Amino acid sequence: MQTPDPARINSALADATFQAYRDAVIGLPPDVLRVIEKAAAAETNPVARGEFANILKNIEVAERLGVPLCQDTGVPVVYLTIPPEVPLTQGLYDAVAEGVRRATRDVPLRPNVVDPLTRHNTGDNTGAGMPAIHVRPGVRFTVTVLPKGAGAENSSRIAMLLPSHVYGIEGFVVETMLYAEGKPCPPVFLGIGIGGTFDLAASLAKEALLLPVDTMTGFEQQICDSVNKLGIGPMGQGGDTTALAVKVKTAGCHTASLPVAVNVQCWANRHATREVQW
Repeated sequence: MQTPDPARINSALADATFQAYRDAVIGLPPDVLRVIEKAAAAETNPVARGEFANILKNIEVAERLGVPLCQDTGVPVVYLTIPPEVPLTQGLYDAVAEGVRRATRDVPLRPNVVDPLTRHNTGDNTGAGMPAIHVRPGVRFTVTVLPKGAGAENSSRIAMLLPSHVYGIEGFVVETMLYAEGKPCPPVFLGIGIGGTFDLAASLAKEALLLPVDTMTGFEQQICDSVNKLGIGPMGQGGDTTALAVKVKTAGCHTASLPVAVNVQCWANRHATREVQW
């Protein structure tokens, strides 16, 4: 087995983080693009069809010019999968932060990350606790970047329902979008986390946004259909499509609890993965 060289690993991870962030803000994953194109073709509302045309043009121009899809390039949410031969050290976290700093400077990205109380901005999208890094074991060494903009994130909600309210999950999701209206730049993708604990439900909801969106279970489709009955439509201007897809992740929870979180994502469900070549 190859003896790990920490400096080489950290350098490769910084490079991969930079590349994944750049990829994520400029282009959309193929499954996300397919869902948007399908909804655009099926839309019957004239105003909504115009909004879809703008969205598709936005996507085309960003890719052709190599510039971000949206001026809000988000806060960095990062997922690492680490194989057994790679030691988990502070150096990995530092390498991810370095990749984010490079992306902020070279893509470039808008410096969005500020201290929650003083509002001090480091200017490079790093700071105390940022980027948010989630680590898990894996066969391959990969880094996934999910940039999260504020418009959609601010519309997200969590609730601690009673176990007897399991049939109220759908209503809570629909209510979340009723309150959100056009603020999260619909049509949206909805990540739903069910179970676990208060914090785990929110984490599951965000991770659900990484699942393939061009297929849904019956439960997910039912929630999606109910959200679309609201008629909020693209950019809140009315139309057939308010939610492009709903994705659900679950975890076991206490017998007396039913945590439910809704992580709202705008039409630009941006994320990208790079393998770390060390």
